[in-house]
Amino acid sequence: MASRRTYGVPRIHAELRRLGRRVNRKRIARVMRERDIRGVTRRKHRSLTRPDKKAKPAPDLIGRDFHAARPGIKLVGDITYLPTAEGWLYLACWLDLATREVVGYAMADHHRAELVVDALDMAYGRGGLEPGCVIHSDRGSEYTSTQFRDRIRELGLRQSCGRTGSCFDNAAAESFWALLKEEIGTRTWPDRATARAEVFTFIETFYNRRRLRKHKIFGYLTPAETRQRHQHALAA
Repeated sequence: MASRRTYGVPRIHAELRRLGRRVNRKRIARVMRERDIRGVTRRKHRSLTRPDKKAKPAPDLIGRDFHAARPGIKLVGDITYLPTAEGWLYLACWLDLATREVVGYAMADHHRAELVVDALDMAYGRGGLEPGCVIHSDRGSEYTSTQFRDRIRELGLRQSCGRTGSCFDNAAAESFWALLKEEIGTRTWPDRATARAEVFTFIETFYNRRRLRKHKIFGYLTPAETRQRHQHALAA
């Protein structure tokens, strides 16, 4: 199934409308109840954040405003981990707040500073970031490291950090982790290569290009379609 068996009533209704099928939303809800079909619900997960108490954090330039007028001006990022029989696979991502598209990510068997730098380099290369784009994260040691801060300055971007121990200051990134772990399934992969391949497929094939999200202006669109709408609007 194209939705990876994760959609609830609203997204199934939106998907059917995209396919040209005019189906009543209440009917969809009734059929799902009768057949015991449910969308995925999210669970809480443990934070990986380990603050560096000696480092002076950057100011919070987001202020819990997880919206952006156009792509390339606000990114949020975080690190999570996936269990494998070989040990943890760490995943760092950067999301564009205008589209919720994952524009940069990196995976490794560690979560040192170079992991978030590699993900940022991908975001810079493919995300169309504007000069002064805000790069927001928590205060984990990876993000307060000299290596990460130097790279942000080299790229002409601006760093932003939420408060220590407050998941609400980076809620958009936390929400993406919850979604990813529910929709690819929480389990122990046989090895890191298998986990890597599944994460890659989820992000590139499904999440960015297939998963519908309700945009407050454009309606139900995928992250990639949302970016295209913004680009067309700017061109017009």
